[in-house]
Amino acid sequence: MSRTNFDQLLEAGCHFGHLKRKWNPAMAPYIFMERNDIHIIDLHKTVVKIDEAAAALKSIAKSGRKVLFVATKKQAKDVVAERAKAVGMPYITERWAGGMLTNFPTIRKAVKKMTTIDKMTTDGTFDNISKREKLQISRQREKLEKNLGSIADLTRLPSAIFVVDVMKEQIAVKEAQRLGIPVFGIVDTNSNPNGIDFIIPANDDATKSVDVILTALVEAMQEGLEERKVEKVDSEAAEAPVVKERKHRVSKRPRTQKEDDEALNANILTKFVKEEE
Repeated sequence: MSRTNFDQLLEAGCHFGHLKRKWNPAMAPYIFMERNDIHIIDLHKTVVKIDEAAAALKSIAKSGRKVLFVATKKQAKDVVAERAKAVGMPYITERWAGGMLTNFPTIRKAVKKMTTIDKMTTDGTFDNISKREKLQISRQREKLEKNLGSIADLTRLPSAIFVVDVMKEQIAVKEAQRLGIPVFGIVDTNSNPNGIDFIIPANDDATKSVDVILTALVEAMQEGLEERKVEKVDSEAAEAPVVKERKHRVSKRPRTQKEDDEALNANILTKFVKEEE
């Protein structure tokens, strides 16, 4: 069963492309017709592409990996932030900092700086600095939070990125391509679909259009997360009796002198390591 249907996409205005003179010829396979000098996107193909993207994103979510959502245009940023939060995924809606992916360790340092500043406010360090320094540090913290707060939990490179408007977010797309990270993208008639791994041909300028597509994709990811939880519970339940049986078998046979010596050495080593720490 499809995640979306033709009527839902039509009602949201997903079919409206750009003016004919602004089109990218590479989008020709996804254009249905031209009306009043505006290209109309073939929504039947959009439905198929949404289903393909949803299946892939569900698989990524189910495996416990992260998808980074990127949308800095005004019409899409609030919708993207809301949908990404719903499935616990990182997102960028303010500004794409160059090197966000290709220079990821530096970005992580900036995120850790927020944690350091937070620690200063609780351990009394703030009480020993001037008001001017406090103001400067607080402003720095606010700036970091605005640009990087939404990726604070992203401890490693994402397994994929989802982009609204591949033209506007071309730096993010290029960085992902350079690192071999799959790119999912809503691609309008003025954009180049080449290099986008999962193309969703649709209007990327209307909030309703972005919302209806994201809703379908996030629902698929939610299903993947739920299935992951169920499989984890089932796996733990299946392993529990095996562990218990092993303990029971070991307890039947007394340990040899060699085993006692090895256990004692292990305890001493553990204690030594803890003291060193």
